[in-house]
Amino acid sequence: MADPKGFLTTPRENASHRPVDLRLQDWREVYEEFEHHRLEKQAGRCMDCGIPFCHQGCPLGNLIPEWNTLVWRQDWRDAIERLHATNNFPEFTGTLCPAPCEAACVLGINSDPVSIKRVEIEIIDRAWDEGWVTPQPPASLTGKKVAVIGSGPSGLAAAQQLTRVGHDVVVYERADAAGGLLRYGIPEFKMEKWRLDRRLDQMRAEGTQFRTGVNVGEDVSVAELRDSHDAVVLAGGATAWRDLPVPGRQFTGVYQAMEYLPPANRAYAHSPITAAGKHVVVIGGGDTGADCLGTAHRQGAASVTQLEIMPQPPASRAPQHPWPTYPMLYRVTSAHEEGGERLYSVSTVEFLGDADGQLRGLKLVEVRMQDGRFVPVEGTERELECQLALLAMGFLGPQQEGLVTDLGVDLDPRGNVARDRSYATSVDGVFVAGDMGRGQSLIVWAIAEGRSAAAAVDSYLTGRTVLPAPIRPTDRSIA
Repeated sequence: MADPKGFLTTPRENASHRPVDLRLQDWREVYEEFEHHRLEKQAGRCMDCGIPFCHQGCPLGNLIPEWNTLVWRQDWRDAIERLHATNNFPEFTGTLCPAPCEAACVLGINSDPVSIKRVEIEIIDRAWDEGWVTPQPPASLTGKKVAVIGSGPSGLAAAQQLTRVGHDVVVYERADAAGGLLRYGIPEFKMEKWRLDRRLDQMRAEGTQFRTGVNVGEDVSVAELRDSHDAVVLAGGATAWRDLPVPGRQFTGVYQAMEYLPPANRAYAHSPITAAGKHVVVIGGGDTGADCLGTAHRQGAASVTQLEIMPQPPASRAPQHPWPTYPMLYRVTSAHEEGGERLYSVSTVEFLGDADGQLRGLKLVEVRMQDGRFVPVEGTERELECQLALLAMGFLGPQQEGLVTDLGVDLDPRGNVARDRSYATSVDGVFVAGDMGRGQSLIVWAIAEGRSAAAAVDSYLTGRTVLPAPIRPTDRSIA
């Protein structure tokens, strides 16, 4: 156990955010430094429970009480070994994961949970600084070739695991640089890209090959792919976005979030779609919507309003979300700290434009739930001034035209690539992991599924069981 009285004597702390007026002038991460001695005290709050429910909350099965104790004892070198035992990329989850482990922390039943996410990111940052993170090339090669389609967190996790046990792995990415949404979907202020680049350098040194700017199904045919590889892992994500087919959708100024964020992440101040000087409305209250919010602030928007069709969540756990489940709460992200208005229980019914086809506003209405669907509240229609509307309403599943269609894999009722308990699709030698098979989800699930799919692929190719498999697609926790 860590400090036996830590949870009684040490209040929860987290890293502070840089002042809003300063961070809006750049694209750097919003967090301030957190001194190691303060972090060690936070790790000491861990109760080392007889049944650590944080394990249940974490899809990766991170050994949280173990590395909390090691940090409290200042055994940072051993702490990163325990953290890497279950998580290939703690710097990704430490910055981007919503921390379901903290929601499941036993201390959180009647107090503030342990700052698990902050401990995690500090461990990996310290490990990089000390030179403890090095390439782990395989001791021997199997002679088997594996293609991984997609270089997001799921694809990277699968590729690294498979490379380390001796397979010849090639990662195909249709963008011009590897990383998937980590590269161009996640703004720099949430995770700076040097974190991603140093991992990619490590993977290249281990033997993983990356082929960017290659759209499999177009630039490389499915037949070529199958002929030149012994197994294929589909990890292309859920990229089919949800649209809003209301009158006026065609006006210039209405864009999908993923039409807006990637160019902004590439070009920052010189993005072709800019919020500068405009009244911006973000439709969708999730993480992608918050990313649009923070990006619009940095581009100099005149105002930003975020719309959500659901009611405003409560500030504390509701009865339908008991501990240790992940609760739906009213959360204030760093982007929300920076300004803007949030409207709940509203639905956009029309986009309004001028004679030149430019967006000038939108019409919304308040809604309420009735018989399982949202119905408008009579007399609540109103207009909002808006020159840029961003649709951040989630994703429906993987893109089906091209690769998925050409492979001929079966789909599940939701339109995702169907798989069995070994992540195998209906086509022999083809496996699927992450959002492409699971549907839109969290980064921690993507990494866990990438690791599990890698274990299944290695077993398929060699008959051995040397790689860990954190989760199976039919586990009750992910059904």
